[in-house]
Amino acid sequence: MVVGAIAGGALLWANRDTTPSPGAGVGTIVARLVQHDSLPRDLKPYAGLGTWVDGFDFGPAYTANAAPPIAPSVVDDMAANGVKTLYLQAVRDDTRSPAGVVDRALVAEFLIRAHRRGLRVVGWYLPKFADVDADFAHLQQIADFDVLGHRFDGLAVDIEAVDDVPDVPERNQRLIDLSTRLRAASGHDALGAIVLPPVLTEVVNTHFWPDFPWPALHPLYDVWLPMSYWTFRSSSSGYHDGYTYNDESTRRLRSDLGDGSAVVHAIGGIGDLVTPDELDQFAQSLADDRAVGGSIYDWNSMTPATRAALAERFATGAAAHLPPPP
Repeated sequence: MVVGAIAGGALLWANRDTTPSPGAGVGTIVARLVQHDSLPRDLKPYAGLGTWVDGFDFGPAYTANAAPPIAPSVVDDMAANGVKTLYLQAVRDDTRSPAGVVDRALVAEFLIRAHRRGLRVVGWYLPKFADVDADFAHLQQIADFDVLGHRFDGLAVDIEAVDDVPDVPERNQRLIDLSTRLRAASGHDALGAIVLPPVLTEVVNTHFWPDFPWPALHPLYDVWLPMSYWTFRSSSSGYHDGYTYNDESTRRLRSDLGDGSAVVHAIGGIGDLVTPDELDQFAQSLADDRAVGGSIYDWNSMTPATRAALAERFATGAAAHLPPPP
């Protein structure tokens, strides 16, 4: 609470619109930042334009002696560029985050600042499956994180780590166990699954994660976020464009789940490699596939011009007509 109060006080001071009245102290500043009613953790945070920030972008422990490239103040630019939701890697399984949370004061400031700018925040975590109990505890850190009444508006699991548990059946079982425990602990809260795009695992590299347990995961998650990074694909593959890779991955994902109406927020990327034409293609794929939202990975790698171009497509292009979440 003390850390949250300090972070909150600093935020309000940095953004004050008027001179504080005589005698106004930290207690008054903190009181103005308290959020009394949290929003439900439903599907709404996954709708519209999102953006991503990972621990390497803002955690001081991850940048040695250099200043992190991202600070909570970027939330103002996100809001100005039409971003509706910030996806923040709040917790990492890493010795540089010995308590789990990347940096408590900074995470608190991101959360408060985003809410003050009208953004929602989804916290995400990358489990490695070596220790399911530890992975579950880290996810609970996101679920339980609270600063002055501000909490995360959603929780998403980044499902892509394969190195620590190379045996596929064992890794699948650990993923299912972790997801089942998280579902039980989360009640009716919406949970997001950040997943490898099926084109990658079923066409491009069938050895990366074969026999991914889509049917078992289907009842455990509410929204699916395929990492449709077409910028990693070669032109000769036919998948290096913003439409084909995401469109086919979304269709395969829904087929694998056995659910033609599965809720999807697609992630394109990588930010400094995408072109305006690819953004147009990506936006069209979102509309054609009835996704509820979309984003490019990540905020730090996008140029100001790319951020503005993406905002324009969500404001006036095909992505402006995405359906609301069910």
